[in-house]
Amino acid sequence: MPRILLIEDDANVRMVMEHALIDGGYEVDTAGTVSVGYELFLGPRYDLVVADARMPDGSGIELADKARENGVPALIITGYAFNLPREDLDRFEFLLKPVHPSELLQAVERVLQTASM
Repeated sequence: MPRILLIEDDANVRMVMEHALIDGGYEVDTAGTVSVGYELFLGPRYDLVVADARMPDGSGIELADKARENGVPALIITGYAFNLPREDLDRFEFLLKPVHPSELLQAVERVLQTASM
């Protein structure tokens, strides 16, 4: 069962996404801040990082870059895609908020399949 690290600062959005991923057959660890996300990332091996681009304590994109450096693919979730630097958008697959659970699961499957090729 693939293990996902989900970093999202909005508790309600995080809970909906977590339940969608669990219902989709994934093991999920969650963090509400980038700093907690980094701590969790140093623990068990993850198959995917799903991170909000803008967090109160930093950038989910920086954590996604760290994940990629360690061979772990990442998916960015954002409500601010049009304010992000183009190079960030080109490096990662991203979803615009609000994210529908089925859209999230499809994107997760795509990223995991692409990473395993």
